[in-house]
Amino acid sequence: MIQKLKKILFSFSAVIMFAIPLAAGGAASAAVTQTDFNNNLCSGSNGDLSGAATTGCDTAAEQAGSKLFTTVINVISIVVGIIAVIMIIVGGFRYITSGGKQESVAGAKTTILYALIGLVIVALAQIIVHFVLAKTTTATT
Repeated sequence: MIQKLKKILFSFSAVIMFAIPLAAGGAASAAVTQTDFNNNLCSGSNGDLSGAATTGCDTAAEQAGSKLFTTVINVISIVVGIIAVIMIIVGGFRYITSGGKQESVAGAKTTILYALIGLVIVALAQIIVHFVLAKTTTATT
């Protein structure tokens, strides 16, 4: 039963991990104009044949990178959080159905403990990532 549940959780998380980039791919098909191209290109050649300098070249690439990084971290945190909550439920179910056997009770308590540790790590990771991104983006502007 536990092995089957683990396989289902693993396959579900694998599907989610591969489906998210496919769902986000639709935004890249927007039409690009010359003005957008010139305003968004912040390094290398400006793509303008007249030789004019690129204006409005601020930290757009850095902001896009930090937004992407934040989105990826948020998605991973949500997936790990969901898995941790499911594992708490599984541990509780194992604890209830242990029938007083010390080995089963110990295994259930360990499952719950590790799931709670996982939730704490996810919460701390969110705090650390947001702190680092806030400090790095304000330092460059």
